[in-house]
Amino acid sequence: MLLAQGLLLHLMPPGWTWSVSHHVVKDDMDLESHPANSGQSFKEGTNKRGRKLSLGSLLDRPMEATHRRVVSWFADHPTAPFGIHQLVELGKSSGKKAGDWYGPSIAAHILQKAVATSADLPNLVVYVAQDCTIYLEDVKRLCERPPPQSWKSVIILVPVRLGGQDLNPAYVNCVKKLLTLQCCIGIIGGKPKHSLFFVGFQDDHLLYLDPHYCQPTVAITKENFPLESFHCKYPRKMAVSRMDPSCTIGFYAKGQRDFESLCTVVNEALSTSAETYPMFIFAEGHSQEDERSSTPTNNITYIQRKNERRVGTSNSMDEFVLL
Repeated sequence: MLLAQGLLLHLMPPGWTWSVSHHVVKDDMDLESHPANSGQSFKEGTNKRGRKLSLGSLLDRPMEATHRRVVSWFADHPTAPFGIHQLVELGKSSGKKAGDWYGPSIAAHILQKAVATSADLPNLVVYVAQDCTIYLEDVKRLCERPPPQSWKSVIILVPVRLGGQDLNPAYVNCVKKLLTLQCCIGIIGGKPKHSLFFVGFQDDHLLYLDPHYCQPTVAITKENFPLESFHCKYPRKMAVSRMDPSCTIGFYAKGQRDFESLCTVVNEALSTSAETYPMFIFAEGHSQEDERSSTPTNNITYIQRKNERRVGTSNSMDEFVLL
């Protein structure tokens, strides 16, 4: 879901949305108490107009073809570059097999490999932050191309841990601010033992999509296959306090200027948690792993807040990152 959102931003015109859709928010604790058509669309008038355009406008047809192509890349088929078969196969290099728990950090690295091995996206790269740090030189090296070619587009994935066994309340405002940014493509994480994709918030609730919702198989090899099941009609919500502290935050930058703007606006959002320490940081230079220095270093810094007790992590669903 996170990668698909990034691909739509990468391949579709700015502001594009699939017009044949309705949006109603339901609380995840009360999903079955109301009929599916009980809510009203947030943008009913706009959607009706968009539906007519999508069915009759010649300008929409190339976009719809690209839309269907993106959807086909995620099919449940071994040849699909981002289907579950391919992702599980790529997970083997990280010691994972089908049926294992894939935490947000491992998932980020698998998505990076999947995009790197795909022949369909030569102008897109995925960068995964190391040690809660986005190293600017590493991003530059990935995206830069000889002139007159422009920078490659980049999806930036930042695995973080926002507390011990529970979400630290100090990060709530920062999570909300990041989700409001145009460059943010969402957060993969969830609640304990339940993976979710967070796309926004309303008051003290996070809006999410649930990948575990089962639907009939769609034969994507057929022309004009139905697209309804690939889009969520009813985003759900849950209290932000229930969010699992282990998650990966996603961003997208179309080019160099967009990346520079991303650095500025994300840094401003991160300043929300400056009283403790930021969720992640931007740093000049390369990561230590990339430099492959032969000189042993002991530059691991353990950060502890005032009056904070050490929390056991034996039940954690993903690894800690030490700064």
